[in-house]
Amino acid sequence: MIDIKFLRENPDVVKENIKKKFQMHKLELVDEVIDLDNKNRELKLKGDELRMKRNSLSDQIGGLMREGKKDEAEKIKLEVKEINDTLAENEKLEAEYSEKVTNIMMKIPNIMHESVPVGKDDSENVENEKFGDPVVPKYEVPYHTDIMESLAGIDLDSARRVAGNGFYYLVGDVARLHSAILSYARDFMINKGFTYCIPPFMIRSDVVTGVMSFEEMDAMMYKIEGEDLYLIGTSEHSMIGKFKGQILDKASLPYTMTSYSPCFRKEKGAHGIEERGVYRIHQFEKQEMIVVCEPEDSYDWYNKMWNYTVELFRSMEIPVRTLECCSGDLADLKAKSVDVEAWSPRQQKYFEVGSCSNLTDAQARRLGIRIKGEKGNYYAHTLNNTVVAPPRMLIAFLENHYQEDGSITIPEVLQPYMGGTKILKPKK
Repeated sequence: MIDIKFLRENPDVVKENIKKKFQMHKLELVDEVIDLDNKNRELKLKGDELRMKRNSLSDQIGGLMREGKKDEAEKIKLEVKEINDTLAENEKLEAEYSEKVTNIMMKIPNIMHESVPVGKDDSENVENEKFGDPVVPKYEVPYHTDIMESLAGIDLDSARRVAGNGFYYLVGDVARLHSAILSYARDFMINKGFTYCIPPFMIRSDVVTGVMSFEEMDAMMYKIEGEDLYLIGTSEHSMIGKFKGQILDKASLPYTMTSYSPCFRKEKGAHGIEERGVYRIHQFEKQEMIVVCEPEDSYDWYNKMWNYTVELFRSMEIPVRTLECCSGDLADLKAKSVDVEAWSPRQQKYFEVGSCSNLTDAQARRLGIRIKGEKGNYYAHTLNNTVVAPPRMLIAFLENHYQEDGSITIPEVLQPYMGGTKILKPKK
């Protein structure tokens, strides 16, 4: 959510930002919120005037009563009652206008960084840089679930019977590899100075609306029936929510945390859930990183964070590239975002395995996360980035380490987490 003061003073800038995101239907929201805000400010001014008049009359009542002028005092009491009734109605309207302003402001997208390329959708995202040489082996690389099945490592049929499409059982070496990658990613981030955390896997609605747009909420979140609780789609949600309503000490900043959690997503609007694969699923596990920092430091952290993901993947000998998200592909709360994509030898192209985003103060405004300053409190900046999400990482890992005989090589950094295993051999 952007600053209402900024919108008042720069409506054309806000409208141009909306146009760059190709959300023309939201242009009218700017004028609407300005009109409501003006009316609300007029009500506040009227309320202040009524309170001043009431206080003055109350002082008169006291003086008249002391002078024994009870009848005059009673007349003024009736006037005070009328003011109170008017004030109550005024305050009710204030609350209504204030709520309407907030609801509209939450639909207006965050101001994007000037470097964000303009484009309608993800097809117009811009490649930044490649890391590692993508290899296409001379032999055929099977589909990732075929590789897993050859290792006796996945059971999709049972998962469909138990939960439906979009779920899986990981078994044996593949399940161990999944956990090994998460454990390695955890230690990798701890060694970068991040504090490890396991957060709540459910959050309340006021946290949900604080960390994401209404559109994202509808497309992603599972609600617990009969409870004000939602299953998290990523641990970023509860990790940023941890600071809700807090005034942070400057000396404690930045907060740099890495968190593990399962993630639950409806994937509403997705092009169907694959029956065979684990690329787009309803449940997965993830290692995340978040930063809460001073506004002037956020883009330095942004660059550090996506570089950590690149470094992690390269340490496991997986070629990656970074892709700058264009304006039309940028979620409303994000000011700038870059996807990390891994190389797929089978498809001979890159695919998304993580995303790093700077939300500037958009989440902090929604959640009330402020920093205690010498000249007043101000909003923090928040950032998040995928360290690793093993289902997609498993696809990249298995394809890039697949050998002609069907075996899978284990890079040196993962071997301690695999009990010293250096190679996985097919079982069928």
